[in-house]
Amino acid sequence: MKKQDSYKPILSILLLIYIGSMIIINKITADKVFSEAENRRLEQAPKLSTSQLMDGRFTANYEKYVSDQFPLRDFWIGVKSNGEKALGKKENNGVYLGKDGYLMEKFKKPSEKIFKSKVDDINSLVSNMLNANKYFILAPNSMKILEDKLPPYAPNADELIYIDRVKSSIDNDIKFVDIYDALYSHKDEYIYYKTDHHWTTRGAYLAYERFMEYIGEGPHKEDYFNIEKVTDDFYGSLYSKSGFRKLTPDSIELYIPKQDEGIKVEYVDERKDSNSIYNMDSLNEKDKYTVFLGGNYPLIKISTNIDNKEKLLIIKDSYANSFIPFLTGHFSEIYVVDPRYYDEDLTTLMKDKSIDNILIIYNVKTFFE
Repeated sequence: MKKQDSYKPILSILLLIYIGSMIIINKITADKVFSEAENRRLEQAPKLSTSQLMDGRFTANYEKYVSDQFPLRDFWIGVKSNGEKALGKKENNGVYLGKDGYLMEKFKKPSEKIFKSKVDDINSLVSNMLNANKYFILAPNSMKILEDKLPPYAPNADELIYIDRVKSSIDNDIKFVDIYDALYSHKDEYIYYKTDHHWTTRGAYLAYERFMEYIGEGPHKEDYFNIEKVTDDFYGSLYSKSGFRKLTPDSIELYIPKQDEGIKVEYVDERKDSNSIYNMDSLNEKDKYTVFLGGNYPLIKISTNIDNKEKLLIIKDSYANSFIPFLTGHFSEIYVVDPRYYDEDLTTLMKDKSIDNILIIYNVKTFFE
């Protein structure tokens, strides 16, 4: 007992040295605003006020601040991840570590209330767009198409059940574009990123082929494009969210038409434009998926030299960003709306721009969230 007790002062001293070192490092290190590894903004020091102190907001925000600004945070996240992997843990923060280094995000079944509200939202959204052709794509995520790569016995709701339910619940004048079989039949190809929640450009191309079949027009074959790998060093959203490290990065390919389509991209609210649908500067950033359209914006107008006077409105999440470039060879104008940021009336937009086609495109997990 005496021998064991002799270690206590040493352990206490080591603990004090560790705490003191962390305090000193924290004081001399400037707070970080953004975490490249986690791909998110970090909590900043909250301002002390009586109201926030009384209702507990200051304490809660300060705890988040201390956690986000903890010295050597990225290093300790890596240590934690490596330790959990060594112990055989296959799930962290709602993300599974599957076979072949695939990270796949857990899908939770929506409640009946949420399911009904989402279907009602879609039906209500297009109810006043009487003269337009309406299409809806609800894309499955990698964990449904690549189920064989999930860890054994990983609990997960069946996305296909809810995709089929949406298909049978939306109004009859909305054409549901079923892309499940098109993706599943190519599941052994690189159609989903390993470290990101999006489909790859190849996966988006397969969905584009199916969509063009639904609208009665032939898609461009792959030889219409120059397929260029622009990076093989992409760590995506699931890599950031999960904390799993030492994984093989993804590559990103661009399908660039061999013929000049005369692209002009206008970011309406930002009052800026570009002559390319790709933002190549994004390849130097953490979130390289923003090479497609530069990311998400309230309203984007894409003009082409396709002289058919066909116009398309796309209502979407980020899954559409790598899908949209394939459509520039078929429509004279494409209007892209992200409802998370767009506050104007869509019916007015359609009327003002004489738009006669609507495509709603979401991945199933984002749709229900």
